[in-house]
Amino acid sequence: MDCTIRELPPQQRPREKLLARGVAVLSDAELIAILLRTGTRGVNVVALAEQLLQRFGSLANLARIPALELSKVKGIGLAKSIQLAASFAVGARLASERVRNEPIDNPQTVYDLLGSEMSLLDRESLRAVLLDAKQRLIAVPEISLGTLNESLAHPREIFKAAITHSAFSFILVHNHPSGDPAPSEADGRLTRRIAEAARILQITLHDHVIIGTPQAGHRGYFSFKEAGVIA
Repeated sequence: MDCTIRELPPQQRPREKLLARGVAVLSDAELIAILLRTGTRGVNVVALAEQLLQRFGSLANLARIPALELSKVKGIGLAKSIQLAASFAVGARLASERVRNEPIDNPQTVYDLLGSEMSLLDRESLRAVLLDAKQRLIAVPEISLGTLNESLAHPREIFKAAITHSAFSFILVHNHPSGDPAPSEADGRLTRRIAEAARILQITLHDHVIIGTPQAGHRGYFSFKEAGVIA
């Protein structure tokens, strides 16, 4: 039979610890254990959560694993993998909520808006942050999903989204699943093509921001505007 949290000693039960002392005292494994609810034969739920974190290396890496792939891990299954995926998505959306009503006028704000979500993706996603005349958010449509290259990110698709939403301006955003936001040559070519097209169509391109993950040596994003590529 599955080992449940209730079968652990009271002082080791994550739910009871949360109620008594608050969420801040719980380890990553204990938080995951609350979401999983049950372990598997011979492995209690906290140990199962610890195994997941050890297998994938970190909480961030675990959050990047597609639900179907995660469901194949012994003791997880489809229901638990969906619960984890939904929980990670709620956390990412909560992190971005506070900036949705603010002007999106610098790369840090773009990162605050999309970084929590896009840094967890296992594939590259190209999106357009569409803005009104006051640089407030209209929508963030996804332009392409997969490996970013010129065929998947044709300018007409980007500007189709901007025109459809009557955007005054926009910021191009994509992620690097590796976590390193340093731009590739293809990223630079795409940026210059879009900047040229934006001038012709008179729809302002404010920036192209690449989302990574904060690590020693970089802050988690790269801005083509800050680098001087976009005026």
